[in-house]
Amino acid sequence: MKRFSDLIEQEILALAISLEEEDARIYADYAKGLEDNYPASAKVFAEMSGEEDTHRRRLIELHRKKFGEHIPLLRRQDVKGFVSRRPLWMVRPLGLDKVRKQAEVMELETQRFYERAMERTSDASVRQLLGDLAQAERGHEAIAERLEEKILDRGARKEEEETRRRLFVLQVVQPGLAGLMDGSVSTLAPLFAAAFATHNTWETFLVGLAASVGAGISMGFAEALSDDGSLTGRGHPLIRGVITGAMTALGGLGHTLPFLIENFRLATTIAVLVVAVELWVIAWIRSRYMDTPFLQATFEVVLGGVIVFAAGILIGNA
Repeated sequence: MKRFSDLIEQEILALAISLEEEDARIYADYAKGLEDNYPASAKVFAEMSGEEDTHRRRLIELHRKKFGEHIPLLRRQDVKGFVSRRPLWMVRPLGLDKVRKQAEVMELETQRFYERAMERTSDASVRQLLGDLAQAERGHEAIAERLEEKILDRGARKEEEETRRRLFVLQVVQPGLAGLMDGSVSTLAPLFAAAFATHNTWETFLVGLAASVGAGISMGFAEALSDDGSLTGRGHPLIRGVITGAMTALGGLGHTLPFLIENFRLATTIAVLVVAVELWVIAWIRSRYMDTPFLQATFEVVLGGVIVFAAGILIGNA
């Protein structure tokens, strides 16, 4: 890698051309990735891609006048000091907050590059253009804000916020809720069956731990393999699988951990209280995100939990 201080004027211009081209393509990729769910914001990034293309053309025109047609191939990874950027496919699914934050970082880095590049050049026309572009990068945040005000009217903003909420529910809440319900309810029977069969808190804890971890692994794989999310919009299968598996294990561990207490009566009492809290949380999440009336959600969740809980006690006392 070359040090920035070792670059000559032609190489500085070549690097600037490469940076503007890369930024334009990244913004175009953002626009493409957002167009299905956030069409208004996608248009903003398409406009910003056009701005970067304009900068690239101005730089190429200056290079042609000063150094001819051949532009040396010099990229950000060839020069020390630049931040490595993750490929677009590694930051999916795209979200508005994620891409806007990345855009701010890109603009700040490019601005600093032009400011440092001005210090490395003595040609008046090169300094002028680099200074103009540095000023343009400083103003890109304001440009983005103006574009958003022009393109993202109240209706578009409301629609995109609703889309963001829908995707959050579809990709995070639903798999997490499915895991929490399975972990909280399905482990009740083996846990309390072991508790009342043995009256041994350590053995009960081991049964609960095995049931929770096993259920987490099973649910995680089942969710990850259910579909790839390309048609349903449910997001990356690996992320869904991790969310579901983790919440399943957490749901079971919540009422398993009290059995680390040696006193059986005290451990069982705390475990029952934890179960009540878990069922209330599940009912609240269903009411908050799944548009289910709270009383209906409470009745459905509690009824299922009580049935499984009773089954565990009956089997344990058999």
